[in-house]
Amino acid sequence: MNAISPLPVPTWREELEHEYAALRARIEHLVPCMEWSLHLPWIEAINRLKQQRGAVIMAHSYQSPEIFHGVADVTGDSLALAQAAADCDSDLIVLCGVHFMAESAKILAPDKTVLIPDLEAGCSLAASITAEDVRELRRQHPGVPVVSYVNTSAAVKAETDVCCTSANAVQVVESLGVDKVIFLPDQFLGKHVASQTGVELVLWHGRCEVHEKFTAGEARHARERFDAKLVAHPECPPEVLAEADFVGSTSAMGRWLAKEQPKRVALITECSMADNLRAQFPRTEFIKPCNLCPHMQRITLPNIYAALRDLRHEIHIPADIIERARGSLTRMLAVGRQERV
Repeated sequence: MNAISPLPVPTWREELEHEYAALRARIEHLVPCMEWSLHLPWIEAINRLKQQRGAVIMAHSYQSPEIFHGVADVTGDSLALAQAAADCDSDLIVLCGVHFMAESAKILAPDKTVLIPDLEAGCSLAASITAEDVRELRRQHPGVPVVSYVNTSAAVKAETDVCCTSANAVQVVESLGVDKVIFLPDQFLGKHVASQTGVELVLWHGRCEVHEKFTAGEARHARERFDAKLVAHPECPPEVLAEADFVGSTSAMGRWLAKEQPKRVALITECSMADNLRAQFPRTEFIKPCNLCPHMQRITLPNIYAALRDLRHEIHIPADIIERARGSLTRMLAVGRQERV
């Protein structure tokens, strides 16, 4: 990849207000006005540098609005980003999400350069299980196939028969045509999947540190105090899901909102998800409860800019891990997104 001359630290200029007027109009109710003049020079600098590098920026739905709307070329949930990585024509991908997502992009596009703006952007689910844990589960349950949530490390994916996301977990489990499956690492997602299928699931004890904090009392309060519809992610505890009007993946939430168009809704998930959907559905009032993912919040405009400028924080995975993990991800992509809304 050809080197380019370093750019100065982005600075404000009056012309930016006019050049990015359409973006400001779209997200001004999501970004405090006093922050706009701080974000906009970085947005412009990233977009210019992205063009010079020929890079594609991919952002998960939990990214903050100035990233999600301001610099991303591809946005979506884990499945959408994985599919985009597999189909991407660019030789340079900047993954604005957590580490396992950048690893998935590298697994599916091993000849491309994949950067993550902050190497410390992790995931409590991915950290909850190791490759050795998977091998031990196989020893305890000989012959039982393993389905791993995509929120796992490359090393765990390499020990897995097929991955899944929250959008296709039930269909992936049933695609194996067996009576019993090891499902890991999210315990709550596993319980939700078990309630939707006759397949017996052996569950791990991992939990999402964002979603496990929600309570049924918070959900009921949002409904009773604000007369809000409740939409919950399946990583939430079962008693929270029991209160919800709809349970689904991040993408399914958006499709449900488009179909139902509720007057008020409480998204029981990560806060930035609600912010980004608010821009898409301005006639719906979004009531929080929500929790911020501390790992997603590590991704910022300045460190996206630095990653592009210096080509830093490249994802490296041993070739044998990539080869084995790719099979589990491609089998997931073959099942695709089959959620019904």
